[in-house]
Amino acid sequence: MTEALTAPPIAEAVAPAFAAMSAPVRSHLLRIRELIFAVAATTPGVGMLTETLKWGEPAYLTAVSGSGSTIRLGMAKGQADTAAVLFNCRTSLVESFRAQFPDAFAYQGNRAILIPTTASVPESALAMCLAMALTYHQQAGGSRTPSPSRPDGA
Repeated sequence: MTEALTAPPIAEAVAPAFAAMSAPVRSHLLRIRELIFAVAATTPGVGMLTETLKWGEPAYLTAVSGSGSTIRLGMAKGQADTAAVLFNCRTSLVESFRAQFPDAFAYQGNRAILIPTTASVPESALAMCLAMALTYHQQAGGSRTPSPSRPDGA
C-alpha cells in the first residue's frame, strides 16, 4: 500500500495536536492517518470515521457504524523518535497483532504498536491491524449501537 492515499482534511480541533509533534513523528503519523481512512473506506461495515481528540491525541472512531474500537495516534512514552498507534487496552487487539505479526512491530504492553521514525511504516501489516480494530465489535459478536446521548458514540 505505498500508493498515494487520500483522506479528508484534518479536523480543525485535531490539527494543533499534529502540529505539536516533532516533524519525523508527525510525518509517520500523517501517513498512518491516511492509511486509517483508506482501510476504513475499503473495509465492509466500517463506514464514515469521526476524527477527534482523545486524551489530547488524534483519535479515529467508528461512531456512525459502531463497528470498531477507537484508534489513537501519538508518540511512544519515553521515546520521542517513535510513533505510536494506540488501541483500547481492554481489548485483545494488540495481543492479536503480536500473535499475527511478531516481528513486524515493536509493541507497548497491550495498548500500542510502536514504529520508530528511522524505519518505514510497514503498511501491509499495519493495514491488517487497522482493519481488525475498525471491525473489532463486528468480530466480537455484532456491531455496537452508538450512544444517542453523546455525539462521539462513547
